[in-house]
Amino acid sequence: MAEETLYEKLTPADFESRIKATPIAYLPLGTLEWHGPHLPLGSDFLQSQSFFIQLAKRVGGIVLPPLFIGPDNMKEVNGAEYYGMDLTKHVPNPPQQLKGSAYWVPNQLFSDLVEAVLKQLRRAGFKIVVAHGHGPSTNHFVKNSKSLGKKYDLAILTIWRNKHEREESTEFQYDHAAANETSIMMALHPDLVHMKNLPKDKKRPIGIIGKDPREHASAKHGHRIINVHLNRMESILNEQLTKLRSQ
Repeated sequence: MAEETLYEKLTPADFESRIKATPIAYLPLGTLEWHGPHLPLGSDFLQSQSFFIQLAKRVGGIVLPPLFIGPDNMKEVNGAEYYGMDLTKHVPNPPQQLKGSAYWVPNQLFSDLVEAVLKQLRRAGFKIVVAHGHGPSTNHFVKNSKSLGKKYDLAILTIWRNKHEREESTEFQYDHAAANETSIMMALHPDLVHMKNLPKDKKRPIGIIGKDPREHASAKHGHRIINVHLNRMESILNEQLTKLRSQ
């Protein structure tokens, strides 16, 4: 049988065996959000979840169910609330409610939810948490990793490199439905990418931030991005595990 890494599919005995060997929790930070006309609404967590499954098979650990809610910019206009991409210059005549987006929560509610999740994970026996996905959600972990880690006695990581190390073309989920995310989806979920839905003319696709996926996206580039970060994170996590085992 294939190795099971998904938390919800583990029996208690399987869980105990995996966490004893490798006490790492992988948390996909998703949304149900417009990702252009060519990508599915769950693209944020589909990318991070699939990546985490591959990483867990290399390093060990357990992949949690994704969070589909997250923080983002919000503005009320004429009694209607608009979120994230609704408000950007990348949609015609903003604000404009983009179809399918249903994810927004206030920053404080998201912060409270994250703390509740971390508390439960520490109680269950995890010692390392890797969280990644939706940009504003991932930024929350980047900004608060030290304080949350200290509070809950956890090592908290994301996939993004430090600012001075970042290479935009090969960061993981570093645009919005443009060449980067489209390439990753092509590599991980090719059946869910519908390039034919993009405009055939030179008109800029609605709700896309980054390089034009029609010109710059490919499964080959997606696999390159994935492999860069599988190798990086495998090394980083093995270092973390070595520290834990030496304590």
